[in-house]
Amino acid sequence: MHAAAEEAAADLQPVPAPAEAPRESEETAQLRDRYLRLLADFENFRRRGEREKADFYKYALAGMLKDLLPVIDNFDRALDHAEEGDDFHRGVLLIYKQLFDVLEKNGLKPIDESSVPFDPNIHEAVVREEDPSVPSHTVTAILQKGYFLHDRLLRPAMVKVAVGGEE
Repeated sequence: MHAAAEEAAADLQPVPAPAEAPRESEETAQLRDRYLRLLADFENFRRRGEREKADFYKYALAGMLKDLLPVIDNFDRALDHAEEGDDFHRGVLLIYKQLFDVLEKNGLKPIDESSVPFDPNIHEAVVREEDPSVPSHTVTAILQKGYFLHDRLLRPAMVKVAVGGEE
């Protein structure tokens, strides 16, 4: 019986474990690499979603603010034509300041400076004026204010631009 067990043991051949081990670790490395790539992709997806959500909330008011710009323009016109110091002027000015403070708190910023170089990204030239005393391509007057919402242009400023001066 003992001899039969020895004979059966002699017929068995050992399993070549060392040859399979490197293939298994290579497969494990590939799976680990794939896992890390998927993890990085998911993290990028999550960050992009958060950024898009933040931008949505930041610029959600853009449509409403664009609709309010003509109202602000009318306030400016009313203030320009009312006699400074009378009760009507003071009342309109108080309402205008109150409205504008709320709009500024929500990210609205005016473009209303003149005597700056013309920038086609934020200005729309509607009048060219010959003026040799001013450098060429300088904004000489704001005809209609432009506005930013945070860092995005909501409406370009309509401006008068000097030509004919030194470059």
